[in-house]
Amino acid sequence: MAKKEFVVQKHLASNLHYDFRLSLDNVSKSWAIPKGPSMNPKQKRLAIMTEDHSLSYNNFEGIIPEGEYGAGKVIVWDKGKYEGEENIKEGLNKGKFNFELDGKKLKGLFSMVKMQKNNWLLIKKKINIQMMEIY
Repeated sequence: MAKKEFVVQKHLASNLHYDFRLSLDNVSKSWAIPKGPSMNPKQKRLAIMTEDHSLSYNNFEGIIPEGEYGAGKVIVWDKGKYEGEENIKEGLNKGKFNFELDGKKLKGLFSMVKMQKNNWLLIKKKINIQMMEIY
């Protein structure tokens, strides 16, 4: 299966946050991550699911004008490819899915786990090389 695109945009709106987007079925599934993603498996990050975005928005950098939704500065913080598309489709309904990111800053296996309503946790998976276990 072909790898799909992901992007993380640093968004200085009313509150600084990071928009995490996974391209899926001609849209970008989107989450706002207040503290930004982490490569530390011990740091679980709140990820608030937001509305789907157009794929064309994945390359957006600039200023969203005052008075418009999301007003503020947006930069692409990280971008790359991901694997796990089928797992994501099923996992969005079940409330848990795993995927692998291959970006400049974010690399490796991650999980998204639904807590309640639109609140998810983004978790970097720890890999034990000697045992080849993922936990």
